[in-house]
Parts: sequence; structure tokens; C-alpha cells
Amino acid sequence: MTSKITEKAVYTGILEGTIDADVLKAFAEKKLAQLEKRNESAKIRAAKKKAEGDALLEAVFACIGDEAKTRTQITSELIDEGYDVTEGKVTARLTKLVKDGRIAKTKDKVGSENGKLKVATVYALSFDAE
Repeated sequence: MTSKITEKAVYTGILEGTIDADVLKAFAEKKLAQLEKRNESAKIRAAKKKAEGDALLEAVFACIGDEAKTRTQITSELIDEGYDVTEGKVTARLTKLVKDGRIAKTKDKVGSENGKLKVATVYALSFDAE
């Protein structure tokens, strides 16, 4: 066949049982090439996103010191440094850092917006055993 065959014609031919085997083979090869291209693009996007996440992980780690801080304080510091982050993104990185054993977390009483004390999770490089 010299003319270009449409997808609609291929699918119609399959349903009616009138499709030529060579046309079907060419169609399948075209579709497989498209899938490979799409998967390759997805791998590149995933690698880029992972690299950005790793950079944020290290930025969160850099905010942690000997002084205990809440995730809200850490998020505020990162925003002041120019990062576009939310508390959710920071919490995910803090959780990963705790699981990796790079930082420690505990519950502590901290001042809230209305001046009362509340119990919150705080993070630091390490805490003294009490």
C-alpha cells in the first residue's frame, strides 16, 4: 500500500477481519516505537524530579542543627532561603531523614500562635537521653 492508513481503518479492519497482515505488522511496529519513546521521556522526567527531590532533602538536612525545631520552623527557614516548599514536602523529607538515621525526632512542648504551650514533634541532629 502506498497511501497512509489511519488508525481507524486499522481498527475497523481488525474488527471486520479484513486487515492485511503486512499492514497490521507495520501498525504494531509504529505503536511499539511510540511506546518506547514515551517510556524514555517518562524516565527522563522521573530522573529530573528525583534530582530535584534530592536537592530539597539536602536543603532540609542543612536546616537541622543541635537546636530542636518544628517542621513549621524548618519550612519557614527554607522559604526565607528562596525554596518553593510546603510543610507537606518538608515533612516527607524529614521522615526520610529520620528513617535513614541522619536526624532524630521527639515530642516536646512548644509555644503556639496564641501563646499557649502545645506538644509538637521537633527535629534535631540528636537528642540527649533523659
